[in-house]
Amino acid sequence: MKNVNLVGKTVLITGASRGIGAAAAYAFAEAGANVALIARSTDAIAEIAGKIGENALAIPCDVSRYSDVASAVAATARTFGGLDVLINNAGVVDPIGHLQDTDPEAWSRTIDINLKGVMHGLHAAMPGMIAQGHGTIINISSGAAHGPVEGWSAYCSSKAAVYMLTRTADKESRDKGLRIMGLSPGTVATQMQREIKESGINPVSQLDWSVHIPPEWPAQALLWMCTSEADTFLGDDVSLRDEDIRKKVGLI
Repeated sequence: MKNVNLVGKTVLITGASRGIGAAAAYAFAEAGANVALIARSTDAIAEIAGKIGENALAIPCDVSRYSDVASAVAATARTFGGLDVLINNAGVVDPIGHLQDTDPEAWSRTIDINLKGVMHGLHAAMPGMIAQGHGTIINISSGAAHGPVEGWSAYCSSKAAVYMLTRTADKESRDKGLRIMGLSPGTVATQMQREIKESGINPVSQLDWSVHIPPEWPAQALLWMCTSEADTFLGDDVSLRDEDIRKKVGLI
């Protein structure tokens, strides 16, 4: 990955306690950015922020609650003097199972986190970004946004909705200086993949662990997406399965 200089910029990452979110926090900090880490796992984000140092801020937050997200965005802007990049990464894959066997409350909880959590981030961050005339928002998408997967009705539905949310937000705000797009990372070696493997449902659960990419790859892709090189993807998903994208990011 060619060097991306984000000195003086501030990024807020949801779901930053592990996986892609944690890897992104380290990557953005290495690029010189101030980093706000938000997640429900208070100890985990505090530990990561401690390793990053004074340019990191850990904020306990449940993205399914708008008041939490609005407070986190406000605290970030207050601490670092603004917000330049929002990574809507928080997400869950549960409940895994056939639709008729799924607990409706668990299904709704996934929608609250995966879909409403992204809307909450957009709603809280966009006014300040529009006022300053610039800002980048990247929503973590999935191949499941574009095709059905057995046993993942809640996940597929939420990610498909997020894709349309990405497109709508871009349509409404690109002319106001905002850059909004999605990253579809493919299968990544994270705790979510362990849960998928344990389920034994659908072909994804049968994949050998060696085929999953490390979380550092999507983290590097997120950095690249903050540059003008990614502007052709505004309002759309960038797929890290694409060999050309991997080359552009510097992963090949």
